[in-house]
Amino acid sequence: MIRANSNTLLATEKPRRPAPAARPRGISRSTWFFLAALLAVGAAAASWFLWGSDGGWNRAETAVSKFELKDIPFNGTRAYEYLKRICAIGPRPSGSPGMLAQRKLLEEHFKKLGAPVELQRFQARDPRDGKPVEMANLLVHFFPEKKQRILLAAHYDTLPFPMLDPENPRGVFVGAHDNASGVALLMELGKEISQSKEKYRYGIDLLFLDGEEYIFSEGEPMFLGAWYFSRQYVDRPPPYRYRWGVLLDMIGDRDLQIYQDRSTLVWRDSRPLVAQIWNTAARLGVKEFIARPKHEVQDDHVVLHNIGRIPFVDVIDFDYPVSPENRYWHTTADTPDKCSPLSLAKVGWVIAEWLKTTK
Repeated sequence: MIRANSNTLLATEKPRRPAPAARPRGISRSTWFFLAALLAVGAAAASWFLWGSDGGWNRAETAVSKFELKDIPFNGTRAYEYLKRICAIGPRPSGSPGMLAQRKLLEEHFKKLGAPVELQRFQARDPRDGKPVEMANLLVHFFPEKKQRILLAAHYDTLPFPMLDPENPRGVFVGAHDNASGVALLMELGKEISQSKEKYRYGIDLLFLDGEEYIFSEGEPMFLGAWYFSRQYVDRPPPYRYRWGVLLDMIGDRDLQIYQDRSTLVWRDSRPLVAQIWNTAARLGVKEFIARPKHEVQDDHVVLHNIGRIPFVDVIDFDYPVSPENRYWHTTADTPDKCSPLSLAKVGWVIAEWLKTTK
């Protein structure tokens, strides 16, 4: 679950009202007003075409990378198989049998890769009846001897119900894009990391966050796992520090378009991280990473940055499939067929390459 606001201005300042143009001599007042009106209509039409009615640049300008799966050195096909396997479990809200089955799947996966797995257990209150709900963040360590580390995070719980579904808001929600996609990508990325220790300057931790969206109506507490992790990191500091953090949330959309999150760009310590990742995408030719801000996203990364004091960025495709027709998000339609092995490959390639080159 995230909250996002879209702003049609690239700058944060309000647009200035243009000064009235002087009327050229030799043209009557009525003719001048007619020409001025015509120019204004033309400018508005051009602005709408370029900017688009969806609050972002027109999709005609958003080029699509011409890569095929065989061109990308990241196994998007296997990541997609992980995504389908996760969704086959069914709904995975916090404290449910589905969540326990998924947690077991992840523990077995990473232990086979030889990575230590840590569970951060905590309790939260069920907003319906006040009863305790057992939750647990899952933390995977690669190269644990390294004291400077990178944190890659994804929430692995699903919304209990598809609360935005126009027909069945109490139906079955399997959360393919939100967020089996982020979990599946970390599973495949972990496999790649485990096979090439010498390529990485930093230690790498994978964090699967619980309780991100254990809500049943708007206004209930969110990001519970991120809050718990951040407080533990600050109050009981581990013998290592995180140089950078990257949140992967909703990154499997077949119609991939990843803009920069406006809230991240406000943080001075996180701006270099944004530049690094989007510059990596540009160098690789992955055009779906669009180096412009669009939405202001309230997600786990806000807590991890503001409470945990870790420089963070949110890599997210919030337009699902496109804005403002975000019709799959938090509905029964968020299923694996709306996701793509190619999208997972593109995002995984960018993150894997960034991990090898980050300073």
